[in-house]
Amino acid sequence: MTRATVAVLGAGAWGVALANVAAQGRARVPLWAHDPQAAEALARDRENTRRLPGLPLAAAVAPTSDISVVREAEIVLAVTPAQAIRMTARAARPHMRERAAFVICAKGIERDRRKFLSEVAKEELPQADVAVLSGPSFAADVCRGLPTAVTLAAHDETLARRLSEELSTKTFRLYRSTDVRGAEIGGAAKNVLAIAAGMSHGRGLGASAQAALIARGFAELMRLGRALGARQETLMGLSGLGDLVLTCGSAQSRNFALGEALGQGKSVEDATHGKLAEGAFTARVMVEMARAHDVELPIAEAVDAILSSRLSVDGAIEALLMRPLKAED
Repeated sequence: MTRATVAVLGAGAWGVALANVAAQGRARVPLWAHDPQAAEALARDRENTRRLPGLPLAAAVAPTSDISVVREAEIVLAVTPAQAIRMTARAARPHMRERAAFVICAKGIERDRRKFLSEVAKEELPQADVAVLSGPSFAADVCRGLPTAVTLAAHDETLARRLSEELSTKTFRLYRSTDVRGAEIGGAAKNVLAIAAGMSHGRGLGASAQAALIARGFAELMRLGRALGARQETLMGLSGLGDLVLTCGSAQSRNFALGEALGQGKSVEDATHGKLAEGAFTARVMVEMARAHDVELPIAEAVDAILSSRLSVDGAIEALLMRPLKAED
């Protein structure tokens, strides 16, 4: 059986990992980098020396800075940062095939317009079939061929099934879903909650506090998900609870690392080196969405207040500990 052609947009760590996955069983997988110099370096070095040193590109991966390569693809994996998805989709639009699949592999919510990334893609690419890939996955693990399972969500069951079959490998398993909103909420919310978990670790609050924070963070994710129409089984699955557990427990997560630095007393600017992790963009819009639906997110609100310099880490910890006692939800 001939496999569907794939192109990858975004040559960061996750883009490289997914390009290597797509290269299994395919003769050529274009990997687009926005920066021509980055594309040249990838082609020359055959690895992302900054993000994934020592983990080479598969032979079939073809780095390029020409976005028109999406013409070749029946499946386009969009792996640019969440806040760049609109710009990327707009640039790809003149070249996208009719009914090609545009699979969003970023996790977040568009900050300026307060829209989920599937909504952004549908606005910019009316000719495409939009899907979402989300779940517990570190790029280095995927590049090493370690077992990984994620969710592939599309409104159309047939599309979800086809993409799951086309993109799965022996060690990279895709479980299909038709709950696009649930997959997106899990991926976006866990980034914010991972910042909080990192702060707890950086402050040395201990394993008990860490476990409580993850559990109460998951309760917030569930409340928001229910309010926005997500299915409970999605939020309790790979793209919800699974991804939350992964990113709240490892410094491999940029969001956790950001929180850890803040917990150790660094300023937001010093902790991010001028480049914010995705959860920092998502925190404010997540809180705004929750307020619009009368949903309480005390942990997410604390993260937003700290990132906005309206509250210190110690002040946030005290505020959370002083909340009124209540029944567990």
